[in-house]
Amino acid sequence: MSSKTLLQPHLGFGLGLRREHYIDLIDGHPAVDWLEILTENYMVPGGKPLYYLDKIREHYPLVMHGVSLSIGSVDPLNMDYLRELKTLAQRVKPKWISDHLCWTGTQGINLHDLLPLPYTQEALQHLITRVSQVQDFLGQRILLENVSSYLSYQHSTISEWEFMRELATKADCLILLDINNIHVSAHNHNFDPLTYLDAMPAERIQQIHLAGHLNKGDYSIDTHDHEIVDAVWSLYADAIAKFGQISTMIERDDDIPQLDTLLAELQTARNISAQALANNRRLQNHY
Repeated sequence: MSSKTLLQPHLGFGLGLRREHYIDLIDGHPAVDWLEILTENYMVPGGKPLYYLDKIREHYPLVMHGVSLSIGSVDPLNMDYLRELKTLAQRVKPKWISDHLCWTGTQGINLHDLLPLPYTQEALQHLITRVSQVQDFLGQRILLENVSSYLSYQHSTISEWEFMRELATKADCLILLDINNIHVSAHNHNFDPLTYLDAMPAERIQQIHLAGHLNKGDYSIDTHDHEIVDAVWSLYADAIAKFGQISTMIERDDDIPQLDTLLAELQTARNISAQALANNRRLQNHY
């Protein structure tokens, strides 16, 4: 059996579901292939969020994306959170479930930030065990996303991309590759973003995130409140050329525009992906 069978079918081009667009998505049926929901927004017993979610999932495939798994923490796994996550998944029936390769708190305190890990063999073994426990509990593979970072640990012994590759392979999980986060971290830590792409195992990449950020000159901040910049579009083209067709979505978490603005960006993603795939076919035919 090919390792490609690890991946779910390609969904096309999607958006992050935001309440500002509930009505447009239900009534207008725009050119959106699928939607990603923020898991914690729907971990509620009832009310409008779940009402609209049930309506929307009648029309669009959904995936779930969380920010509170804290897979990298040394605290015990939060089983209450995992039970709520599993209950929501049973209701939503998502195509897949994702969270971040990070830690978000310690000693039961949630710091409400996606904090980077030290990249060591000890941390890797810790993560392999925890990812396996989560996947066993949920009964499915999860996707883990690379986060943007603004600091590094002096005692890290391997690169982030090597850590991500080893974790995905040894824990048998999948990857949500955030192209904007690679660009931001490359700027902040002065590495070549193509080095990151070259290290990624294509057979483990299930989804791609695209987003905007704020460039402050000496450093960049992952804000999700700006349009996607040319350098990120270029890196996305490189990723599609390298990995092939990957389910792609755009995140916008603040200063959220009208849906038409995001649909235009989504069309740009379609065009860039199609062009990268066409270029690959031409190269293959040439040789």
